[in-house]
Amino acid sequence: MWNFIIDHWRDGIEILLLAACIYQIYRAFRATRGAQILVGLVTILVVLTLVSAIFKFEVIQWIITRAAAVLAFALIVIFQPEMRTGLARLGSNRLFSFYGRRRIDFLERFIDAVLNLSKKRVGALFAIQRDISLKEQLDTGVVLDARFSPELSMAVFNPKSPLHDGGMIIADDRVAGAACVFPVTEREMQDRSTGLRHRAAIGLTERTDAIAVVVSEETGGVSICENGVLLRNLSDQQFREKISDIFFSGKPSHEIQPDPQLARKDSVTAAGDRDLVSH
Repeated sequence: MWNFIIDHWRDGIEILLLAACIYQIYRAFRATRGAQILVGLVTILVVLTLVSAIFKFEVIQWIITRAAAVLAFALIVIFQPEMRTGLARLGSNRLFSFYGRRRIDFLERFIDAVLNLSKKRVGALFAIQRDISLKEQLDTGVVLDARFSPELSMAVFNPKSPLHDGGMIIADDRVAGAACVFPVTEREMQDRSTGLRHRAAIGLTERTDAIAVVVSEETGGVSICENGVLLRNLSDQQFREKISDIFFSGKPSHEIQPDPQLARKDSVTAAGDRDLVSH
């Protein structure tokens, strides 16, 4: 066994590296529009190759061998938009995010925007897209393509704005849409003060891997929801630390405890986020 490890340890490392690369490529491309088509084509190609190898179909093997180069070039041309989107997601993946200043700049602007809304007690609901596409929710609102800024978020969630009644979707560090409707969780909430914005944040993160951030219009309390776990009434410092943990170290949501003073303050709110649904 020891001799086998000495002779083949390089093969093990090579297999691990290839597996990691394939997994990262899969995560980057799985949410694109052409991902299912690409998976279907690859599946057909693999099945034909295995069948031809088992039953020694020489004609099929010859066709697959000769068509492989042409097929690879055709896939690059056909799936060019999907490849561009997938590579952009791969580059913004948490594995590589510490290399770029772009994600850090966005998070700084996002934190400033949320805390500004909190101080002014302007209700807001944000959804930051990660690997799973939020196109279904985006189609329910107004599609935008804008650089995120505190001023833009304040303009969108202003109570007199026609876009304040819903959630804002952020994809690739840009505002993809506003006034979007998110699915409300079907779980029974023990805390009756949980408003509709918070329930929508829980429902969205139960169905996707997005990160939802809620600002209460009654108390100004800031909440973060990930994987259906809601952390309410975070202090400014806790919110900064939690956002950094999510996008740079991947710590689970329950590691940060909410501010008890804010929690007591928010307990009197019964319907503070009632305006998520259109009038």
